[in-house]
Amino acid sequence: MSGAMGEATSTVTDSGGGVRVHWVTAFLDRPVAAFALAADFWCAALGATLSARRGEQGEFATLLPTDGDAAIKLQGVGDPCQGGHLDLEVPDVVAARDRAVGLGARSVADLGSLQVLRSPAGLLFCFVPLRRAGVRPPVVETPGGRVRADQVALDVGPASAPAEVEFWAALTGWRVVASVRPEFTVLIPPPELAIRLLLQRLDTEPSNGPRMHLDLACADVSAATAYHRSLGAQVVAVQEFWTVLRDPAGEVYCLTARDPSTGRLPGH
Repeated sequence: MSGAMGEATSTVTDSGGGVRVHWVTAFLDRPVAAFALAADFWCAALGATLSARRGEQGEFATLLPTDGDAAIKLQGVGDPCQGGHLDLEVPDVVAARDRAVGLGARSVADLGSLQVLRSPAGLLFCFVPLRRAGVRPPVVETPGGRVRADQVALDVGPASAPAEVEFWAALTGWRVVASVRPEFTVLIPPPELAIRLLLQRLDTEPSNGPRMHLDLACADVSAATAYHRSLGAQVVAVQEFWTVLRDPAGEVYCLTARDPSTGRLPGH
């Protein structure tokens, strides 16, 4: 089951030497037919407004925050859908691609300024050119309380998990932080970035392959859950520190008890 945890205060390492990532954008990949449903839901859930749709078939849009720079976008996709993918802004996309391939990634498409790859476990991600220094969006006040969409969970099977953690740590050079649960590993980026990574080791190999989902830090998980249900989300599972929901487009995400300001679980 998908999950999301905050970091513990021990077992911290700094992998160093990674590709300099200046900004991370989390794409929520949703079926084309459910794009409008997803857009309406996520704009309401995150207090955002939708940009004009773009792309040859209007398959892209950005969730514009009230302040700061956007870190969440939508893409309409066909099958198979892995739930989402990451865009990493770097100064040199070709050098970053070569570095990733040397660490075990596979190049999928060389589109010049856009390099599309798959991680060792098979998760899609892209290197894109650096725009400018991004400004992290603030915590959002919603009818479900204070929230921040600050974490992307990469869900991989037990056989793939060790190599996947090693890959992302080496690629980014971000701090590696042990979680309060052994199946989770958190990668902490520089503080100016809006999105961090959570690597989740699933109990069994997923039949539909690895997936990505979004985690929200919530001041009040119960209130956020009630609000999201009013918007059309469905509760999948309730755990001690997080609740798993399915958005109206059919993809899972998590509301976590992590503090929206610090990203940490209370008491950790």
